Amino acid sequence: MKIGDKVRFLSATGGGIVSGFQGKDIVLVQDEDGFDIPTPINEVVVIDTDDYNIAKVHTEAVPGLKKKNNIPDDDEDYDPADRPITFVAPPTERKGGDKVSAYVVFVPINEKEISTTNFEMYLINDCNYYLHYNLLFAQDGSWKAEHSGDIEPNTKLFIKEFGRADLNDIEHMAVQMLAYKTDKPFMLKPAIDARLHIDTVKFYKLHTFVENDFFEQNALVYPVIENDVIKGAVMADPNAIRKELFNKVREDKTPARKPGAEKHNDNGPEVMDLHASEVLETTAGMSAGDILNYQLDLFKKKLEEYKNKHGKTIVFIHGKGEGVLRKAITDELRKHRNEYSFQDASFKEYGYGATQVKIK
Repeated sequence: MKIGDKVRFLSATGGGIVSGFQGKDIVLVQDEDGFDIPTPINEVVVIDTDDYNIAKVHTEAVPGLKKKNNIPDDDEDYDPADRPITFVAPPTERKGGDKVSAYVVFVPINEKEISTTNFEMYLINDCNYYLHYNLLFAQDGSWKAEHSGDIEPNTKLFIKEFGRADLNDIEHMAVQMLAYKTDKPFMLKPAIDARLHIDTVKFYKLHTFVENDFFEQNALVYPVIENDVIKGAVMADPNAIRKELFNKVREDKTPARKPGAEKHNDNGPEVMDLHASEVLETTAGMSAGDILNYQLDLFKKKLEEYKNKHGKTIVFIHGKGEGVLRKAITDELRKHRNEYSFQDASFKEYGYGATQVKIK
Protein backbone atom coordinates (compact mmCIF):
# COMPACT_ATOMS: atom_id res chain seq x y z
CA MET A 1 0.00 0.00 0.00
CA LYS A 2 1.38 3.40 -0.96
CA ILE A 3 0.35 7.06 -1.27
CA GLY A 4 -2.02 7.47 -4.19
CA ASP A 5 -3.58 3.99 -3.88
CA LYS A 6 -7.38 3.86 -4.02
CA VAL A 7 -8.81 2.07 -0.99
CA ARG A 8 -12.12 1.35 0.66
CA PHE A 9 -13.02 0.65 4.25
CA LEU A 10 -13.64 -2.92 5.44
CA SER A 11 -15.92 -2.06 8.40
CA ALA A 12 -17.86 0.85 6.88
CA THR A 13 -19.13 2.16 3.57
CA GLY A 14 -16.85 4.51 1.71
CA GLY A 15 -13.23 4.97 0.96
CA GLY A 16 -10.77 7.30 -0.67
CA ILE A 17 -7.16 7.80 -1.70
CA VAL A 18 -4.15 7.17 0.55
CA SER A 19 -2.65 10.59 1.35
CA GLY A 20 -0.13 9.53 3.99
CA PHE A 21 0.70 7.38 7.02
CA GLN A 22 0.93 7.88 10.76
CA GLY A 23 3.42 5.29 11.89
CA LYS A 24 3.10 1.87 10.44
CA ASP A 25 -0.38 1.14 11.83
CA ILE A 26 -2.43 4.18 10.71
CA VAL A 27 -3.16 5.21 7.13
CA LEU A 28 -4.63 8.62 6.17
CA VAL A 29 -7.50 8.14 3.73
CA GLN A 30 -8.59 11.30 1.90
CA ASP A 31 -12.31 11.17 1.14
CA GLU A 32 -14.12 12.88 -1.75
CA ASP A 33 -14.51 16.06 0.28
CA GLY A 34 -10.75 16.35 0.81
CA PHE A 35 -10.69 15.33 4.50
CA ASP A 36 -7.96 12.97 5.75
CA ILE A 37 -9.50 10.19 7.81
CA PRO A 38 -7.04 8.34 10.10
CA THR A 39 -7.85 4.64 9.78
CA PRO A 40 -6.15 1.46 11.08
CA ILE A 41 -4.26 0.03 8.14
CA ASN A 42 -5.89 -3.37 8.62
CA GLU A 43 -9.33 -1.78 8.14
CA VAL A 44 -8.78 -0.75 4.52
CA VAL A 45 -8.16 -2.62 1.29
CA VAL A 46 -6.78 -1.47 -2.07
CA ILE A 47 -9.37 -1.46 -4.87
CA ASP A 48 -9.43 -0.89 -8.64
CA THR A 49 -12.68 1.13 -8.88
CA ASP A 50 -13.91 4.62 -8.02
CA ASP A 51 -17.22 3.28 -6.68
CA TYR A 52 -16.82 3.70 -2.92
CA ASN A 53 -20.45 3.03 -2.03
CA ILE A 54 -19.91 -0.71 -1.76
CA ALA A 55 -20.19 -2.55 1.52
CA LYS A 56 -17.53 -4.86 2.92
CA VAL A 57 -15.26 -6.39 0.34
CA HIS A 58 -15.40 -10.10 -0.38
CA THR A 59 -11.92 -10.66 1.01
CA GLU A 60 -13.41 -10.38 4.50
CA ALA A 61 -14.65 -13.94 4.04
CA VAL A 62 -11.06 -15.15 3.79
CA PRO A 63 -9.57 -15.19 7.29
CA GLY A 64 -6.08 -13.86 7.77
CA LEU A 65 -6.04 -11.67 4.64
CA LYS A 66 -6.04 -7.90 4.63
CA LYS A 67 -5.06 -6.85 1.12
CA LYS A 68 -4.58 -8.05 -2.41
CA ASN A 69 -2.33 -10.93 -3.43
CA ASN A 70 -3.06 -12.96 -0.27
CA ILE A 71 -0.54 -11.13 1.89
CA PRO A 72 -0.80 -12.40 5.51
CA ASP A 73 -1.86 -9.96 8.25
CA ASP A 74 1.13 -10.71 10.46
CA ASP A 75 3.74 -9.76 7.84
CA GLU A 76 3.79 -5.95 7.62
CA ASP A 77 7.16 -5.96 5.83
CA TYR A 78 6.10 -8.42 3.17
CA ASP A 79 7.94 -7.89 -0.13
CA PRO A 80 6.57 -9.59 -3.28
CA ALA A 81 10.19 -10.25 -4.28
CA ASP A 82 10.41 -12.64 -1.33
CA ARG A 83 7.86 -15.01 -2.82
CA PRO A 84 9.32 -18.47 -3.54
CA ILE A 85 10.22 -19.15 -7.17
CA THR A 86 8.00 -21.91 -8.50
CA PHE A 87 8.83 -21.63 -12.18
CA VAL A 88 10.81 -24.58 -13.53
CA ALA A 89 12.54 -24.20 -16.88
CA PRO A 90 11.85 -27.03 -19.33
CA PRO A 91 14.76 -29.43 -19.91
CA THR A 92 17.19 -28.26 -22.57
CA GLU A 93 17.18 -30.37 -25.70
CA ARG A 94 20.26 -30.83 -27.83
CA LYS A 95 20.78 -31.42 -31.52
CA GLY A 96 20.92 -35.12 -32.34
CA GLY A 97 19.40 -36.12 -29.00
CA ASP A 98 16.15 -37.59 -30.31
CA LYS A 99 17.67 -41.06 -30.52
CA VAL A 100 17.53 -42.79 -27.16
CA SER A 101 20.85 -43.47 -25.43
CA ALA A 102 21.28 -44.59 -21.82
CA TYR A 103 24.13 -46.02 -19.77
CA VAL A 104 24.89 -47.58 -16.41
CA VAL A 105 28.16 -46.13 -15.09
CA PHE A 106 30.39 -47.14 -12.18
CA VAL A 107 32.79 -44.58 -10.69
CA PRO A 108 35.50 -45.45 -8.12
CA ILE A 109 35.42 -43.11 -5.14
CA ASN A 110 39.20 -43.32 -4.72
CA GLU A 111 40.85 -44.39 -7.96
CA LYS A 112 44.29 -44.51 -6.30
CA GLU A 113 43.07 -47.25 -3.94
CA ILE A 114 41.35 -49.39 -6.57
CA SER A 115 41.76 -52.63 -4.62
CA THR A 116 39.85 -51.33 -1.58
CA THR A 117 37.74 -48.37 -2.67
CA ASN A 118 33.94 -48.23 -2.81
CA PHE A 119 32.09 -47.38 -6.01
CA GLU A 120 29.20 -45.15 -7.03
CA MET A 121 26.59 -46.30 -9.52
CA TYR A 122 24.86 -43.86 -11.87
CA LEU A 123 22.18 -44.02 -14.55
CA ILE A 124 22.86 -41.72 -17.51
CA ASN A 125 20.09 -40.39 -19.77
CA ASP A 126 21.91 -39.12 -22.87
CA CYS A 127 18.91 -38.10 -24.99
CA ASN A 128 16.07 -35.56 -25.26
CA TYR A 129 13.46 -37.95 -23.81
CA TYR A 130 12.40 -38.49 -20.24
CA LEU A 131 13.07 -42.09 -19.23
CA HIS A 132 10.86 -43.98 -16.82
CA TYR A 133 13.18 -46.71 -15.59
CA ASN A 134 13.24 -49.85 -13.48
CA LEU A 135 16.54 -51.39 -12.35
CA LEU A 136 16.51 -55.04 -11.22
CA PHE A 137 19.15 -57.47 -9.98
CA ALA A 138 19.17 -61.26 -10.00
CA GLN A 139 18.56 -62.81 -6.59
CA ASP A 140 17.91 -66.44 -5.66
CA GLY A 141 16.72 -67.51 -9.08
CA SER A 142 14.49 -64.48 -9.71
CA TRP A 143 14.67 -60.70 -10.07
CA LYS A 144 14.45 -58.04 -7.38
CA ALA A 145 13.55 -54.43 -8.21
CA GLU A 146 16.31 -52.23 -6.79
CA HIS A 147 15.46 -48.73 -8.02
CA SER A 148 12.78 -47.09 -10.17
CA GLY A 149 11.65 -43.61 -11.15
CA ASP A 150 12.02 -40.99 -13.88
CA ILE A 151 15.18 -39.32 -15.12
CA GLU A 152 15.10 -36.03 -17.02
CA PRO A 153 16.63 -35.59 -20.48
CA ASN A 154 20.41 -35.23 -20.72
CA THR A 155 21.07 -35.81 -17.03
CA LYS A 156 22.79 -38.31 -14.75
CA LEU A 157 21.21 -39.85 -11.67
CA PHE A 158 23.04 -41.27 -8.64
CA ILE A 159 21.67 -44.73 -7.80
CA LYS A 160 23.76 -45.98 -4.87
CA GLU A 161 27.19 -46.53 -3.32
CA PHE A 162 28.48 -50.06 -2.78
CA GLY A 163 31.61 -51.94 -1.74
CA ARG A 164 33.40 -55.05 -2.94
CA ALA A 165 31.31 -57.24 -0.67
CA ASP A 166 28.30 -56.24 -2.79
CA LEU A 167 29.78 -57.08 -6.19
CA ASN A 168 28.04 -60.45 -6.37
CA ASP A 169 24.68 -58.70 -5.95
CA ILE A 170 25.08 -56.53 -9.06
CA GLU A 171 26.58 -59.09 -11.46
CA HIS A 172 23.31 -59.79 -13.30
CA MET A 173 21.29 -56.66 -13.95
CA ALA A 174 18.09 -55.94 -15.87
CA VAL A 175 17.15 -52.49 -17.15
CA GLN A 176 13.62 -51.61 -18.25
CA MET A 177 12.75 -48.18 -19.70
CA LEU A 178 9.99 -46.18 -21.38
CA ALA A 179 10.89 -42.99 -23.29
CA TYR A 180 8.49 -40.02 -23.43
CA LYS A 181 8.20 -36.22 -23.55
CA THR A 182 5.87 -34.10 -21.47
CA ASP A 183 5.44 -30.78 -23.25
CA LYS A 184 5.34 -31.54 -26.97
CA PRO A 185 4.52 -34.27 -29.49
CA PHE A 186 7.23 -36.90 -29.93
CA MET A 187 8.11 -40.02 -31.87
CA LEU A 188 7.00 -43.15 -30.04
CA LYS A 189 9.94 -45.35 -28.99
CA PRO A 190 9.78 -49.11 -28.29
CA ALA A 191 9.97 -50.19 -24.66
CA ILE A 192 13.50 -51.05 -23.54
CA ASP A 193 13.94 -54.38 -21.77
CA ALA A 194 17.63 -55.28 -21.57
CA ARG A 195 19.99 -57.37 -19.46
CA LEU A 196 23.56 -56.50 -18.50
CA HIS A 197 26.26 -58.84 -17.26
CA ILE A 198 28.50 -56.77 -14.98
CA ASP A 199 32.01 -58.26 -15.08
CA THR A 200 32.99 -57.99 -11.43
CA VAL A 201 36.64 -58.85 -12.18
CA LYS A 202 36.95 -55.44 -13.87
CA PHE A 203 36.47 -53.72 -10.53
CA TYR A 204 39.93 -54.97 -9.53
CA LYS A 205 41.65 -53.56 -12.61
CA LEU A 206 42.52 -49.90 -12.81
CA HIS A 207 42.79 -49.82 -16.61
CA THR A 208 39.12 -50.81 -17.04
CA PHE A 209 38.11 -47.38 -15.69
CA VAL A 210 38.62 -45.00 -18.61
CA GLU A 211 37.93 -41.46 -19.77
CA ASN A 212 34.30 -40.86 -20.65
CA ASP A 213 31.81 -38.17 -21.69
CA PHE A 214 29.92 -38.11 -18.39
CA PHE A 215 32.45 -37.67 -15.56
CA GLU A 216 35.74 -35.87 -15.09
CA GLN A 217 37.19 -38.96 -13.42
CA ASN A 218 37.65 -42.33 -15.11
CA ALA A 219 34.65 -44.66 -15.03
CA LEU A 220 33.40 -48.09 -16.15
CA VAL A 221 30.58 -47.54 -18.66
CA TYR A 222 27.96 -50.13 -19.67
CA PRO A 223 25.72 -49.07 -22.58
CA VAL A 224 22.07 -50.05 -22.18
CA ILE A 225 20.92 -48.47 -25.45
CA GLU A 226 22.76 -46.26 -27.97
CA ASN A 227 21.06 -44.29 -30.75
CA ASP A 228 17.88 -46.39 -30.40
CA VAL A 229 19.85 -49.67 -30.56
CA ILE A 230 19.69 -51.84 -27.43
CA LYS A 231 23.18 -52.94 -26.40
CA GLY A 232 22.27 -55.19 -23.47
CA ALA A 233 20.80 -58.59 -24.31
CA VAL A 234 17.06 -58.33 -24.99
CA MET A 235 15.02 -60.15 -22.35
CA ALA A 236 12.85 -62.15 -24.71
CA ASP A 237 12.39 -65.35 -22.72
CA PRO A 238 12.44 -64.96 -18.92
CA ASN A 239 12.56 -68.73 -18.35
CA ALA A 240 15.57 -69.14 -20.61
CA ILE A 241 17.32 -66.26 -18.86
CA ARG A 242 16.66 -67.75 -15.45
CA LYS A 243 18.13 -71.05 -16.57
CA GLU A 244 21.17 -69.33 -18.02
CA LEU A 245 21.80 -67.22 -14.95
CA PHE A 246 21.31 -69.78 -12.24
CA ASN A 247 20.71 -73.39 -13.21
CA LYS A 248 23.88 -73.82 -15.21
CA VAL A 249 26.01 -72.68 -12.29
CA ARG A 250 24.12 -74.78 -9.77
CA GLU A 251 24.38 -77.95 -11.88
CA ASP A 252 28.15 -77.83 -11.61
CA LYS A 253 29.62 -75.57 -8.96
CA THR A 254 33.13 -76.91 -9.60
CA PRO A 255 34.82 -74.53 -12.03
CA ALA A 256 35.93 -76.23 -15.23
CA ARG A 257 39.65 -76.02 -15.60
CA LYS A 258 41.12 -75.37 -19.01
CA PRO A 259 43.78 -77.68 -20.43
CA GLY A 260 47.13 -76.21 -21.29
CA ALA A 261 47.45 -73.92 -18.29
CA GLU A 262 50.60 -75.79 -17.29
CA LYS A 263 53.73 -76.31 -19.39
CA HIS A 264 55.93 -79.21 -18.39
CA ASN A 265 59.61 -78.97 -19.17
CA ASP A 266 61.94 -81.64 -17.80
CA ASN A 267 65.04 -79.61 -18.59
CA GLY A 268 63.80 -76.16 -17.69
CA PRO A 269 61.48 -74.51 -15.22
CA GLU A 270 57.90 -75.63 -14.76
CA VAL A 271 55.59 -72.90 -16.08
CA MET A 272 52.06 -72.33 -14.82
CA ASP A 273 49.83 -69.60 -16.25
CA LEU A 274 47.36 -68.48 -13.58
CA HIS A 275 45.34 -66.08 -15.72
CA ALA A 276 41.63 -66.73 -15.20
CA SER A 277 41.17 -67.13 -18.95
CA GLU A 278 43.76 -69.93 -18.89
CA VAL A 279 42.67 -71.91 -15.86
CA LEU A 280 38.89 -71.57 -16.20
CA GLU A 281 36.54 -72.42 -19.05
CA THR A 282 34.13 -69.79 -17.77
CA THR A 283 33.84 -67.35 -14.88
CA ALA A 284 30.04 -67.27 -15.04
CA GLY A 285 28.59 -67.15 -11.54
CA MET A 286 32.00 -66.45 -9.94
CA SER A 287 32.85 -63.27 -8.11
CA ALA A 288 36.27 -61.63 -8.33
CA GLY A 289 37.05 -63.06 -4.90
CA ASP A 290 36.04 -66.57 -6.02
CA ILE A 291 38.38 -66.34 -9.00
CA LEU A 292 41.28 -65.09 -6.87
CA ASN A 293 40.79 -67.90 -4.33
CA TYR A 294 40.70 -70.46 -7.12
CA GLN A 295 43.96 -69.13 -8.60
CA LEU A 296 45.64 -69.19 -5.19
CA ASP A 297 44.43 -72.75 -4.61
CA LEU A 298 46.09 -73.86 -7.87
CA PHE A 299 49.26 -72.04 -6.86
CA LYS A 300 49.40 -73.81 -3.48
CA LYS A 301 48.69 -77.21 -5.01
CA LYS A 302 51.56 -76.77 -7.45
CA LEU A 303 53.96 -75.87 -4.63
CA GLU A 304 52.77 -78.88 -2.67
CA GLU A 305 53.32 -81.11 -5.71
CA TYR A 306 56.98 -80.04 -6.01
CA LYS A 307 57.87 -79.50 -2.35
CA ASN A 308 60.27 -82.45 -2.29
CA LYS A 309 61.97 -81.66 -5.61
CA HIS A 310 64.79 -79.58 -4.24
CA GLY A 311 66.30 -77.15 -6.71
CA LYS A 312 63.25 -77.26 -9.01
CA THR A 313 62.18 -73.92 -10.48
CA ILE A 314 58.55 -73.00 -11.14
CA VAL A 315 57.41 -69.88 -12.99
CA PHE A 316 53.94 -68.61 -12.13
CA ILE A 317 52.47 -66.22 -14.72
CA HIS A 318 49.97 -63.97 -13.01
CA GLY A 319 49.98 -60.89 -15.23
CA LYS A 320 50.78 -57.31 -14.30
CA GLY A 321 47.24 -55.92 -13.91
CA GLU A 322 46.65 -54.26 -10.56
CA GLY A 323 48.93 -56.71 -8.78
CA VAL A 324 46.21 -58.32 -6.66
CA LEU A 325 47.18 -61.91 -7.56
CA ARG A 326 50.90 -61.12 -7.50
CA LYS A 327 50.64 -59.66 -3.99
CA ALA A 328 48.64 -62.65 -2.78
CA ILE A 329 51.32 -65.02 -4.18
CA THR A 330 54.27 -63.13 -2.68
CA ASP A 331 52.50 -62.86 0.69
CA GLU A 332 52.09 -66.64 0.69
CA LEU A 333 55.73 -67.22 -0.27
CA ARG A 334 57.00 -64.95 2.51
CA LYS A 335 55.29 -67.23 5.02
CA HIS A 336 57.50 -70.10 3.80
CA ARG A 337 60.91 -68.47 3.34
CA ASN A 338 62.64 -71.61 4.60
CA GLU A 339 61.05 -73.70 1.86
CA TYR A 340 61.13 -71.41 -1.18
CA SER A 341 63.05 -68.52 -2.64
CA PHE A 342 61.43 -66.28 -5.23
CA GLN A 343 62.11 -63.39 -7.57
CA ASP A 344 60.62 -61.73 -10.65
CA ALA A 345 60.90 -64.06 -13.65
CA SER A 346 62.71 -63.01 -16.82
CA PHE A 347 60.67 -60.28 -18.45
CA LYS A 348 62.15 -61.21 -21.84
CA GLU A 349 60.58 -64.66 -21.64
CA TYR A 350 57.48 -64.05 -19.54
CA GLY A 351 56.87 -60.30 -19.57
CA TYR A 352 56.56 -58.23 -16.41
CA GLY A 353 53.80 -60.31 -14.84
CA ALA A 354 55.56 -63.51 -13.65
CA THR A 355 57.19 -64.76 -10.46
CA GLN A 356 59.92 -67.43 -10.38
CA VAL A 357 59.96 -69.76 -7.37
CA LYS A 358 62.79 -72.17 -6.46
CA ILE A 359 62.30 -75.15 -4.15
CA LYS A 360 65.02 -75.15 -1.46
